[in-house]
Amino acid sequence: MKPENSSSGGNLTNGTPAQQTQDAAANVLRSQIDAMYGDNNVATPQPQTQPQTLTHTKLAFQNQTEEDVNPYNRTHDAHPQPQAEQWKQYHSAWQTYYQKYYEGYYASQTAAPVAAQGTHQQPAEVIGSGAANNGFFSQKTDLEETTEELNKDQALFELRQKLLGKVQNSAQKIRGSRHFIPIVASLAVILIFVFLQYNRVFIATVNAYVSPGTISPQNIVIDPSGDASVSSDPRLIIPKINVDVPVVYDVGNDYNSQMAAMSNGVAHFAIPGASSHPGQIGNTVLSGHSSNDLFDGGDYKFIFAQLEKMAVGDTVYANYQSVRYTYVVTKMEVVKPNEVSKLVYPTDKPILTLITCTPLGTSRDRLLVTAEQVSPDPNAATVAPENDGTTSDASIPGNSPTFVERLFGAR
Repeated sequence: MKPENSSSGGNLTNGTPAQQTQDAAANVLRSQIDAMYGDNNVATPQPQTQPQTLTHTKLAFQNQTEEDVNPYNRTHDAHPQPQAEQWKQYHSAWQTYYQKYYEGYYASQTAAPVAAQGTHQQPAEVIGSGAANNGFFSQKTDLEETTEELNKDQALFELRQKLLGKVQNSAQKIRGSRHFIPIVASLAVILIFVFLQYNRVFIATVNAYVSPGTISPQNIVIDPSGDASVSSDPRLIIPKINVDVPVVYDVGNDYNSQMAAMSNGVAHFAIPGASSHPGQIGNTVLSGHSSNDLFDGGDYKFIFAQLEKMAVGDTVYANYQSVRYTYVVTKMEVVKPNEVSKLVYPTDKPILTLITCTPLGTSRDRLLVTAEQVSPDPNAATVAPENDGTTSDASIPGNSPTFVERLFGAR
């Protein structure tokens, strides 16, 4: 028999005792289910009149069922929803966790030996080995990139500090070494020797390649052919290289006479066949220093340092006996010191030749700058005297001896 046959108010006294026991249990279960899913509370089954034939087993089961009813009669409150502040704390906790984790990871990787770099893996590969299927670590986050950049800067800073420390330790060891003072003294002696030997090279190079600066107004000639009055002091004026220097005429062509004259300006180098003066037919030769020893006397040791900048067509002025003579450059030539014959050649024009040493800082060769007179009228030039008392065995003048040459007796 099914339990629902007696659930509509049937009496438990009908049927067998086993059937009555099953009906009672079914009623209890139905009341519990209705209480859990329905609007009615759990109903406490009312005791029914049982026949005297109710067995001891039925009474025990009924008492046990009545005692177990109350645990199912429960009420459940709704779970509270998390607040905004709690969500912030939750996410902040996770961000802090990941930040600490990656800081520790990159710090350990930075401290790893350089030899282990071949087997080094990126953090996303190491951490994401267990989560490669879902791609959680397939891309770096902003926090990871920032942390990685900070750790690279820290590693570079530490490397610089280590190198600086090694250099300082090495320098301290060298200063404390017994060889330090002798080495420094030797270097100082070498530097002094180099300066004494090659100071003319350094200074002449600076003078040659530094702008000559503001040209003196008196070197600007508006009309070279004009009859402007000039001083009676003989001077040589080259506007292009801003040269305005005295000229010492009628000195000997030997070495000592030339050196003494060039300490006061530009020297007249007169030899047979080339002994004329400005305004006379022939070659007027003037020599000057392009470089000379810093410790030698005179204020014109580098007067011709920029003579190499001259070019054909440039203008040169020579003031002589209160007359300004204008020359135009026609030729530039480099010769050897003993090639004096380059200065002697037949001519029917007044010629001016400027001489200096080249290359700068040496006396290996000589630079000849030749110019022809254009004003006053060269056709009115006079003939130079033939017997001027000069000798023909002179060489083209140059610089004074260097420091080493003087050590070996040169003058």
